[in-house]
Amino acid sequence: MSLYLQHFGLREPPFRITPHTDFFFTGANRGPTLDALIYAITQDEGIVKVTGEVGSGKTMLCRMLLERLPENVETLYLANPSLSRQEILGAIADELGIPTDGKATHSLTRALQDALIERYAEGKRVVLLIDEAHAMPAESLEEIRLLSNLESKAAKLLQIALFAQPELDERLAAMDMRQLRERITQHFNLAPLRQDDVAAYIEFRLRAAGYHGPNPFTAEAVTMIAKISEGLSRRINIIADKALLAAYSKGTHQVGSNEIKVAAQDARFSPLIPKSPFNPKPLLWGAAGAGIVALILAVTFGTLPRTLMEAALGNATPSGSQPEASQPAAPAKHPQPAPLRSDPQGSPASPDKIRFASLTRQHFGQYDQWIADAPTNHYFIQLLATDASHTGEIEGFLAKATAVLEPSQIRAYRSGLSGRDRVGVIFGDYASREEAVEAMQALPESIKAVQPFPRQVSKLR
Repeated sequence: MSLYLQHFGLREPPFRITPHTDFFFTGANRGPTLDALIYAITQDEGIVKVTGEVGSGKTMLCRMLLERLPENVETLYLANPSLSRQEILGAIADELGIPTDGKATHSLTRALQDALIERYAEGKRVVLLIDEAHAMPAESLEEIRLLSNLESKAAKLLQIALFAQPELDERLAAMDMRQLRERITQHFNLAPLRQDDVAAYIEFRLRAAGYHGPNPFTAEAVTMIAKISEGLSRRINIIADKALLAAYSKGTHQVGSNEIKVAAQDARFSPLIPKSPFNPKPLLWGAAGAGIVALILAVTFGTLPRTLMEAALGNATPSGSQPEASQPAAPAKHPQPAPLRSDPQGSPASPDKIRFASLTRQHFGQYDQWIADAPTNHYFIQLLATDASHTGEIEGFLAKATAVLEPSQIRAYRSGLSGRDRVGVIFGDYASREEAVEAMQALPESIKAVQPFPRQVSKLR
């Protein structure tokens, strides 16, 4: 791998597949997701779930958490998901320095609780990070649920973060997993990178490795990498590394389509098989007769979530989605539904079980007060648009935004205009698009990173 370093003027290999936190890419919603995860874990949010395809960057995100969590947070990291129920308890006890001495399960659980209570009394939080959680045996997942019950009078004693492939969502959809499913309070998803993100990702990795020249990858090469890799960062690393090696072997400093073809042929990736965002089988249990089954299938698959995100936070996609309730048939012209209003307590117009945190509820209230009198020809800046079930992402983003922007000008709204239950975060009120664009250019860099854009008030009605 080091053969081409001097040739390209690199300090170190830019496209290693092992997680290296100096190469953490904050674009494509990775940075905001990390911020939201830190917020969720430090705010006693219970079980948090992060899903993504193989090679999407889950382990890197997990390593970043280990580095970025505050000093008062003690982290326990389980990289082996195949542990049995007793072995998981033993591994956690070992991380906490508790002797097991052949203790039975109930005795070991009590010892763990006592140790967690001691740490809580000292002002410490303990978080358990479990990588590859989709591969855990059913009994081990049940033990995770039981561990989540360890709590004091006021707070959870153990925060749990699950990092898994989408198969975990399919397992959680089963009836025997409903108790664990309902204890997961925050859901995050790492979607594949889009073509623009792939270009930025490659550029970032090269600069982080000490490269100072013009980007050696041509625009055509980047387009090919995005297509072949299907936006998965590990695949991007493999192709880019092989392509640099191919360019070095030819004595050239430019990576074009020929080098990408050679790299792709050597990599031999299998096509990524898209997975359904939820398992429809539990919805069919108890349905009697072919007519009822057909009706449920028609309703269910007629309301499957879209896979493409609206603008703002880039590639954040819905995770842990549940099928929406069937709606009455729309008139022939299919008019768009009105936004779903939320009162300051977070109660939406249509009943559901989504529980929004305090900051989100506060900004729902600010939106309701503002929209009542806002002129339809005015403009605002769209900061975020995401699935309403991503409560941790929304709360984390609002916490970040209110720290750098005028809080009174930040508003959150709930809308069904896209056919999905979504939440948007917006900023400001401007008489013209030009004013909105000028204000957008003056936003802090951390907010610009989420790709804000101007919109007219009429689009909310």
